[in-house]
Amino acid sequence: MMWHEHEAKARFGAFLEASLREGSQVVTRRGVEAAVLVPIEQWRRMRPRSRLKELLLAPEARTENLVPPRTPPRLRPPPTFE
Repeated sequence: MMWHEHEAKARFGAFLEASLREGSQVVTRRGVEAAVLVPIEQWRRMRPRSRLKELLLAPEARTENLVPPRTPPRLRPPPTFE
């Protein structure tokens, strides 16, 4: 559901209850989506599971999370001279 900013402020209790009962609630400001209120369990599922400290202290290398995948290079055709 979408809530206007002033309505979410004025009726925060209902806003919070709607989030707990129905899931994520979107807040708009001047007609533009500005923020989302989500239940804590959903927030915990969305957060990354591993922290930098855990990655650094892990006995095995965990570089798959630290190095972005590389794309193959684009090769241009060689120039032709006539």
